[in-house]
Amino acid sequence: MTGIPRETRVLDAVVSLVDSLLDDYDVVDLLTELTEQCTQLLDVAAAGLLLGTPRRPLQLMAATSEKLHNLELFQLQSDQGPCLDCYTTGQPISVADVHTQAVRWPQFVAAATEAGFPSVHAVPMRAANTVLGALGLFGNEVGELNDADLLVAQTLAHIASVAILDRPPTPASVPPNLHAALTSRIVVDQAKGFVSQRLDVSVDNAFALLRLYARTHGHHLTELSRRLIAEPEGGQTILAAMMQMVGPPPS
Repeated sequence: MTGIPRETRVLDAVVSLVDSLLDDYDVVDLLTELTEQCTQLLDVAAAGLLLGTPRRPLQLMAATSEKLHNLELFQLQSDQGPCLDCYTTGQPISVADVHTQAVRWPQFVAAATEAGFPSVHAVPMRAANTVLGALGLFGNEVGELNDADLLVAQTLAHIASVAILDRPPTPASVPPNLHAALTSRIVVDQAKGFVSQRLDVSVDNAFALLRLYARTHGHHLTELSRRLIAEPEGGQTILAAMMQMVGPPPS
């Protein structure tokens, strides 16, 4: 893909995501794909998506790896970091060197440094004059996002907002749609842990298996996850098929 101009790759990604919006999509799967596109199109190593409602604090909706998943959760638990500030102010944040924010975010800076992310950025997700959440972007090298990258990131954040709301939003429609999206994420996380434990694979690999099985068999990721949690015994066939995807253990 290195020979393809960046502008072409951005347009291809946007068209692919919009095509998904016009089809029968699963919100968790689509938002996970969107964060993965961030790492392909922008000068960042990882991306995560946080959502909140007026009655509930920010919660993690998607992340490109378990390492980032844990850092985003730490950000929420410590109540400090770029995504929280972006969500509160509704303004994009770009920090070229996270160490410059040691006074502002002391605990987060230490955690981000340990995780290998010296640069951090965030853009807001908005709809119907409401900030829905933030798209967090994390670099493994010191450096700011340029204006072109920020524009691409904001475009992807807009697509994420449309995916969550599923229709032209109104102030009354925003909270229930956010609640439904967050509930879907919780169900998928439970299934991810279940598959990880039953198949003895990493959480990242368990999530990849869930997505692969759902796409291969034409299922929604959330519905597949709900079935595994609600009917663990009945899900033995699914687990057996996933085991085949993993392959035999090394001798």
